[in-house]
Amino acid sequence: MTFRDTSAIDSWHAHIYFDANSRDAAWTFREQIEAHWGGQLQIGRFHERPVGPHPMWSYQLGFTQAQFADVVGWLTLNHGALDVFLHPNTGDALRDHRDAAVWIGRSYELVLKSLM
Repeated sequence: MTFRDTSAIDSWHAHIYFDANSRDAAWTFREQIEAHWGGQLQIGRFHERPVGPHPMWSYQLGFTQAQFADVVGWLTLNHGALDVFLHPNTGDALRDHRDAAVWIGRSYELVLKSLM
């Protein structure tokens, strides 16, 4: 096995998953994220449909390698009933989503064909 150095990670994405029943909770959590992180994170669009490899409705948080411990720790303690999909960005989207991902809460099967 060849080990990769963490310098291969350009940044991280966390995707907050929700559906019609948890939409309001997801929006409230998004507002809490904005209030807590005060513009330190990139917050993506609020998708009320599956997008790309994501089988659920979602929105994305982008953050740096240096922010990893703080952001992931905060999400782990504060996600409530929402599920969070987390992956690095190394330039290999398929591997990042399939082989290097982390889940907070429940996990879901991704639509990987969209990354091939």
